[in-house]
Amino acid sequence: MGTVFSFDIRDEPTPAIHRALADAVRHLHQVDAVFSTYRPDSHISRLDRGDIRLAECPPEVHEVMSLCARATHDSDGYFSINLAGTLDPSGLVKGWATEAASHILYDAGAHRTCVNGGGDLQLRMPVGHSTPWRIGIAHPLHPGKLATVITTGRDLAVATSGTAERGTHILNPRDGTAVTAVASLTVVGPLLTMTDVYATAAFARGDGARGWLEALPGYEALAILPDGHQWRTSGFSQHGS
Repeated sequence: MGTVFSFDIRDEPTPAIHRALADAVRHLHQVDAVFSTYRPDSHISRLDRGDIRLAECPPEVHEVMSLCARATHDSDGYFSINLAGTLDPSGLVKGWATEAASHILYDAGAHRTCVNGGGDLQLRMPVGHSTPWRIGIAHPLHPGKLATVITTGRDLAVATSGTAERGTHILNPRDGTAVTAVASLTVVGPLLTMTDVYATAAFARGDGARGWLEALPGYEALAILPDGHQWRTSGFSQHGS
């Protein structure tokens, strides 16, 4: 998927957890084989070229396409998998794959974990545990500095869309222009698939992102603007410093 994944597992190691970690890694390689837009032999690349039909794709492609349709509807079209005439569901796939890897570990008894998919995180932590997760959010305008630290003692997903790593690359699906109203936008929510989607969609909305995010139950956000100013949704303070 053109990015790096990492696992932080803080439970006592057991044979079941070791097997689950291997299963999670295999899952990510399988997702890459099916969905990578960098691989001409992936199902999604072949589907985009018209070499195969959707009916000939594995079940996970149908699941992802259904989730993408929901995301497009929920975001009023600001999340799109058809930009510049190319089929690209990777804006959802990375979060979906990361969340699934987290589920694999959890089902094996690993309940204190962080799965990091290219900077987007699915965190697991039993309520009441004494050592919470602390997640630093990089400042897009000041390399090496943090914009905030998110602290949580429960399950949480954290996703950031922005310009710090890849420059200006998110487009407004309605007119195809690059979005420059926001430098970075971090969304926190319960599970990573939709948290990641909403971060991308909100970034694409630009100036209209704050009001839209305020209306999403269970999600909060921090945005940093190109001039260094920032805004936070009303409930973000419970997560970030």
